[in-house]
Amino acid sequence: MAATAPDDESAGRSPSQGGGEERQVDQEGQTVAIDGGAEHRSPTAALIYNPIKADGAALRAALTRLSARAGWAEPLFFETTVDDLGDDVTRQALDAGADAVLVAGGDGTVRAVSEAMSGSGVRLAIVPSGTGNLLARNLKLPLAEPEAMMRAVFDGDTLPMDVGWSRLQRPDGTHEEHAFVVMGGIGLDAAMIANTSPQLKKTVGWVAYVDGAARSLPSAKPFRVMYQLPEARLHSARVQSILFANCGSLPAGLELIPDASVADGALDIVIFQPKGPLGWIFVWRRVAWDNSVLRRFRAGRRVIALRTKDNSVRYSRGSGIEIATHEPKPVQLDGDEFGEAVAVRTRVDPGALLIVIPKSHPTHGL
Repeated sequence: MAATAPDDESAGRSPSQGGGEERQVDQEGQTVAIDGGAEHRSPTAALIYNPIKADGAALRAALTRLSARAGWAEPLFFETTVDDLGDDVTRQALDAGADAVLVAGGDGTVRAVSEAMSGSGVRLAIVPSGTGNLLARNLKLPLAEPEAMMRAVFDGDTLPMDVGWSRLQRPDGTHEEHAFVVMGGIGLDAAMIANTSPQLKKTVGWVAYVDGAARSLPSAKPFRVMYQLPEARLHSARVQSILFANCGSLPAGLELIPDASVADGALDIVIFQPKGPLGWIFVWRRVAWDNSVLRRFRAGRRVIALRTKDNSVRYSRGSGIEIATHEPKPVQLDGDEFGEAVAVRTRVDPGALLIVIPKSHPTHGL
């Protein structure tokens, strides 16, 4: 909030006499505007970053400069750690009164910060960092311009985004609930992530999952599940994996769920049940060719519509899904391992996360 200079007639008046606005610094070092006897604290931005994934020094300097230019107070800075992936420091930032939070880190950091931000009413800006950036990619944010997303905090728009939640029942009967903003899953997809080398992931990013797939596919076996969508009948099936997704795009231009939306108040469910090696060929064709290429053309969509016998991949949409297994299976959320579960109950919280987007950023198809 910029101070206004008094004119000749108002010179010498106190703020209570309508002579304009005065500014002072309070005991905490924050700039405070005093207008008519009322104090107005300048807005504050908080940056939460993973020091391994992001250039902390450069981001801190940029945010300090941009905050000063916008008339905001000195920003707050928080680093994630091995023990705190971002949720605890996010709550600290909110408790400190942050008016906007910026997150810079990998997909796991974005997930943890989003979990703590959900329902807070405070805006969240994603500053793309690292190699994954799955949420940023799905939102079509500028990946190579971190300052563009930082500037958007001060002059951008806001997109209310859905947040998915998964309540996991562990083999010992205990329960945990965690958020996801991209997608989660139980079964083979989680096993692939568990079998991916952490060091390789740090080196080559999402490409490392190819190694995880190579380790997991030879021993992959279908497993029995019971699952049910709201207001639908109970199903029993043998599957390789069940995904519950808020977004549909993967790296390398792959469209797992072409019609997924982060703002439709629903989750997309994908059930993989290929039958033998040929079934996996059908899965790959569906994702890499049908969804990612053919769907772009009218004639291609007609071809897809004629394929009625391929049940290797099944799609559904709803407010969530309940899944129960006969034996513990690995679970992943936004590309991170979350141990094993014997039951998963997912739900969607519509518009729970206020995402900062650049001014006039296209929202069609998000």
